[in-house]
Amino acid sequence: MRVAVVGAGVAGLGVACALGDAADVTLFERSDRPGGRAASRTADDCVYDTGANYVKSDDDRVSRLLRDELGDGLAAVEGDVWTFDADGEISEGRGDDAPKWTYREGLATLGDRLLDESGATLEADVPAETLRRGDAAWHVEDPTGRRWGPWNALVLTPPAPTTASLLDGADWQSAVRRDLREHVGHVPYRPLLSVALHYPFEVERPYYALVNDDKDHDVGWLGREDCKPGHVPDDESLLVVQMAPDWSAEHYDRADDDVAAAVADRAADLLSDDALAAPDWFDVVRWRDALPNDGADPETLRRAEDDDLWFAGDWVAGEGRVHSALRSGLDAGERIRATRSADR
Repeated sequence: MRVAVVGAGVAGLGVACALGDAADVTLFERSDRPGGRAASRTADDCVYDTGANYVKSDDDRVSRLLRDELGDGLAAVEGDVWTFDADGEISEGRGDDAPKWTYREGLATLGDRLLDESGATLEADVPAETLRRGDAAWHVEDPTGRRWGPWNALVLTPPAPTTASLLDGADWQSAVRRDLREHVGHVPYRPLLSVALHYPFEVERPYYALVNDDKDHDVGWLGREDCKPGHVPDDESLLVVQMAPDWSAEHYDRADDDVAAAVADRAADLLSDDALAAPDWFDVVRWRDALPNDGADPETLRRAEDDDLWFAGDWVAGEGRVHSALRSGLDAGERIRATRSADR
């Protein structure tokens, strides 16, 4: 069985891992690396996670995969997540005791580990532009017109807006295509500005991170990367501040200097420390389609499976979390494996 997976984020890699040696899997990724929002950067001996902040182990399959197969370099995040409201009032805890994991080299390591574990082929810097269905097989075309295939099954894992665009332009003569395109296109997504702020001194707090629980503050999340083993040298601090969707959309195209200054001011206000308004360096990361506000209807998506088309991703799971995307990919891969086995 030959399977093409569009998107080498955590969901696409989960598909490949679940299929294992039951299929010859090729992942098409528009960027130069696997992992999607499980992304990290390095600067001045610091490592910081710029998209997803950690991966949780709330699913037995995800737990086993992390612990037994992908555990080299895995590190537990130290400290709890507290909450704050629209007025910046901080409260202890949020009732979430699940272990939180990253890697000493950053969460981007997860993508590399999953790719190695899957044995799949990665075609990096190859965005899928056109999907074609004919003679009970799929083909994928890149922007240069090169055609890849044939594939017995195709899995789409990009964010819902990108997936809807692929369906819209697909050469696929099926009555379900238009319905799918409309349904997927209506899954709401939000942008995200993620800003790293570095300080040459320690910022000590009794928590790892703060999350806005009433969704009515400019800051959505503030995390301390120095709570992650191996990420920040001693006597230094690095905050990763992720802004609320409305604020991110309004400021998305502003210059990095302006964004960082505004974010640092809000971090200083939230933590009641004026010194935090002046980081010694910063990094602004933009995620256009970062997180889904809702999920797709599973029954609608499964109408495509008669034509060997499948979907996976956090928008399929309905929750913008790395572990949800991975679980969705594992689910899709297991269903493909079971369906194709039953057909033989």
